[in-house]
Amino acid sequence: MKLPHYTVKTPVFMPVGTQGTMKGILPDQLEELDCEIILGNTYHLGNRPGVEVLKKAGGLHKFMGWNRALLTDSGGFQMVSLLKLAEITEEGVKFRSPYDNSEIMLTPEKSIEIQNCIGADIIMQLDDVVQTTFQDYDRIKEATERTSRWLDRCLSAHQRPTEQNIFPIVQGLLNADLRKQSAEEHMTKDVNGFAIGGLSGGEAKDDFWPMVSLSTGILDNNRPRYLMGVGLAVDLVVCVALGVDMFDCVFPTRTARFGCALINKGQLNLKQKIYETDLNPIDIDCLCETCKRYTRAYLHCIVSSETVACHLISVHNIHFQMRLMRTMRENIEKGTFPEFVKQFMNEVYPQKTFPSWIINSLSSVGISLE
Repeated sequence: MKLPHYTVKTPVFMPVGTQGTMKGILPDQLEELDCEIILGNTYHLGNRPGVEVLKKAGGLHKFMGWNRALLTDSGGFQMVSLLKLAEITEEGVKFRSPYDNSEIMLTPEKSIEIQNCIGADIIMQLDDVVQTTFQDYDRIKEATERTSRWLDRCLSAHQRPTEQNIFPIVQGLLNADLRKQSAEEHMTKDVNGFAIGGLSGGEAKDDFWPMVSLSTGILDNNRPRYLMGVGLAVDLVVCVALGVDMFDCVFPTRTARFGCALINKGQLNLKQKIYETDLNPIDIDCLCETCKRYTRAYLHCIVSSETVACHLISVHNIHFQMRLMRTMRENIEKGTFPEFVKQFMNEVYPQKTFPSWIINSLSSVGISLE
């Protein structure tokens, strides 16, 4: 993706810096970790520092000292995460601010206005977000169709179309007909990429992957396709196989704050007593600065008491995600991606107890784990 601030190689994982910062990691460290694009949150940035400060600073890139690509969400996800504080109408979403209890009306136009001030390379339309496991068909249909109407309002309100790329968000939750309708309608728009929303919200994996596959099957494979909110290693590998190009999730840094380090087989909870005398690095094959210098025993010693532990594990976890995506890119370029997937899954499931959803999803694109 040739973006105004950076050319980003895909498939790519984008760490989340909600408030314009990655918790515990500096922008220059993110560059050293080979991170090419990160996320900011429109709702939270619009509240603090606010539009006027961002305008004065010349946008979020300058405000936070980040020279590479940025993506901002629309604020729509807060309809779910702050549901008790939100009221949704055709006009937009009325929030009661968790900061000072004031009322805020976030409309499609206001979301784009804030994102134009933030200046991210990729910006999201405001969508009507419903909890993924919600069952009310009428409400799901209303949200899907409203998302399409709000897309038109976002495109009309966009003041910087040559500098910032709006991605429509495909909705429809787990209803195949509504998701197909949403994807086909968004495909008629003159945009440079698409997002797949309404998933990774607690639904069963057997329900999740067919919706990803349906979406990528309709959306143009010459434009990037971004699956929102996915960050587990197994999910990343499967969804790249299904045709997804971009991912984001708070998982790598959030799990680091709980003392958990990512490895191919899952994660290590470094708070556990078994690591008290373990003088190995988190991952013997990892070349991150944490693994080069520190042992599991040291991290175990400080993980519950020193904030630096969160920093060190976050560095490892982001390095892990970047390395995984880079390895997938290299295997795609070499034509050896199916072999990589088999090797990866065999490492995660050495007893070959592959979950049925993994077998079925990979089989749908011609990758057999046998």
